[in-house]
Amino acid sequence: MRRILIYTGAGLLLLLLLLAGGLWIFRNHILNRMAERRIAKLEQRYGLEVNYDDLRFEGTGRLFLNGLSVVPEKRDTLLTLRSATFNLGFWQLLKGNVEVMDMALDGLTVDFVKENHQANYDFLFRSRSEGEKETERASEKVGYDKRVQTLLNGVFRLLPSEGRLTRLHVRERKDSDSVSLYVPEFNIENHQFRSQLTFVEEGHTQHWETEGEINAGERRVSVSIQAPELTVPYIRRRLGAEVAFDRLWLSFTQQKEDEKVILLGQTEVDGLKVFHRRLSPERINLDRGKLDFQLNVESHALELDSCSTIRFNDLQFHPYLRVESPSHLMASIHQPLFPAKELFNSLPHGLFENLEGIRVEGELAYDFELDADLACPDSLKFYSDLRPQHFRILGYGTTDLSKMSEEFEYTAYEDEMPVRTFPVGPSWNHFLPLDSVPQLMRMAVLQSEDGGFFYHQGFLPDAIREAMVYDLKTRRFARGGSTISMQLVKNVFLNRRKNIARKLEEALIVWLIEQNRLTSKERMFEVYLNIAEWGPGVYGLLEASEFYFGKRPSQLTLEECIYLASIIPKPKHYRSSFEANGRLKENQEGHFRLVARRMAAKGVISETAAEGIDLSRVVLTGEAGRCFADSLSLSMPQPAS
Repeated sequence: MRRILIYTGAGLLLLLLLLAGGLWIFRNHILNRMAERRIAKLEQRYGLEVNYDDLRFEGTGRLFLNGLSVVPEKRDTLLTLRSATFNLGFWQLLKGNVEVMDMALDGLTVDFVKENHQANYDFLFRSRSEGEKETERASEKVGYDKRVQTLLNGVFRLLPSEGRLTRLHVRERKDSDSVSLYVPEFNIENHQFRSQLTFVEEGHTQHWETEGEINAGERRVSVSIQAPELTVPYIRRRLGAEVAFDRLWLSFTQQKEDEKVILLGQTEVDGLKVFHRRLSPERINLDRGKLDFQLNVESHALELDSCSTIRFNDLQFHPYLRVESPSHLMASIHQPLFPAKELFNSLPHGLFENLEGIRVEGELAYDFELDADLACPDSLKFYSDLRPQHFRILGYGTTDLSKMSEEFEYTAYEDEMPVRTFPVGPSWNHFLPLDSVPQLMRMAVLQSEDGGFFYHQGFLPDAIREAMVYDLKTRRFARGGSTISMQLVKNVFLNRRKNIARKLEEALIVWLIEQNRLTSKERMFEVYLNIAEWGPGVYGLLEASEFYFGKRPSQLTLEECIYLASIIPKPKHYRSSFEANGRLKENQEGHFRLVARRMAAKGVISETAAEGIDLSRVVLTGEAGRCFADSLSLSMPQPAS
């Protein structure tokens, strides 16, 4: 029996040896047959022509590939490769895994070409079969953690600890626009890499220095990129944005827990400059910043842990950010007391022009919370509170933020061009002191624009929240939730461009004025009523009452006061409120009655007066009426002569 087992074992061993020997002898034939079958499927599926001159194994795991080319049907060549050598892990290869121990690539060229709406990479976006769509839907159900784990596994397994890449070209051309990357030599030695990169975009050449580490054993990646005022290519043409810096460094280590993937790391940037018109009309100089981060990748969420630290110039804080699939965002900052000068010293140069050079003392604390679900905008939660302790302004810098307390020169702008300048004070013959403004007019403006003006400190969180909900629903920056304080600061200190930087500067100036009582509420309201644009070239209440009704403000009726208050948001469109016969449109009645009820609740008018609101009492008897009649006559068809 024992002899039979020995003979059987020996026979099996001999068979395995013969099989292994056959595989070894015919390995290149098998390799080429497998490659040809795979290439045939790719050619049929994507309409490609894939060719190579030589593909073979040498030794146990050394793979050679020469003369590779990929040409889409009736398109420009997409890829060429002169030669490649891969040293593959033998035991991993036996298990069916590909592990690259070292490699050498030479003459790899990739060209992305698009002309007249046709590109040589269109095949990547062609309609997929139902089977492929089902596979894609199934892959979408795979959690973020699994996707990141798979990606990192591929990076660490395929990128070798030793390697050399020479003469790499990557070019993108769309009609007459182009960008190219050239890497003369890229070396990896003992997990460390170093290289020079040359970018050419629209005739502008940049030379980047890169170095770093990819360590599969320790699951660590680090990379450093530097160049004098390095500009990130491609994004200006694609996004209308610009990002430039002198040095960028990123390093992270992967950790794996049962429920999530954790990335622990740091990133630093020096000389950072950013431009996009929605951020600011000018280039933003952010100078230097550092982020120590813990990024938690869960099945259906990405989370920046609150133990992360952002250092921006002199400022340091701990943000929390969570993005849940598919469109749920949560963010918060809880910053205990810190020196106030750290905030104002860290403001980007050129971005907050009115606050440059400001000197302060004391401390600040800040709390911020945002919970926004794009699938349900009405559920949005928003909270923001900047609290001072022993805070004091020592010097204003470039702009005197208390200038509204005295008479000052105001310049009105139209399409960013100055159109009119006048003093806001007694020396202007159209100036109207607050005590000369009828109570009906004052209350109509307050209840229409900002009923809590005399009680809040510049901001109405509920109004800001409602504006954010509206903006989310309309998918555009349409409403700002502005108080009278915010409107006043926008007109007196800032331009009218709608961008994020202007809104931030506006908020800081409002906070400084309100918290430090740089200008009294009464004077602020007085300035507001005297500089508000009430029509084309019409500024201030005195001019408005004359332009629309040919009378003094003291002579205005209740309905006329409510009408004037109602057109402050869109003064140039006053004609759209009227029918061709000169009567107010019926869709105005709801707003009139709402303001009247609020005025009655404040005891300014009686309930009877509020119920008796009559739109027919609003008649344009001033110059506005004549302009309205002239516009109607011009729009009517002329009789044939």
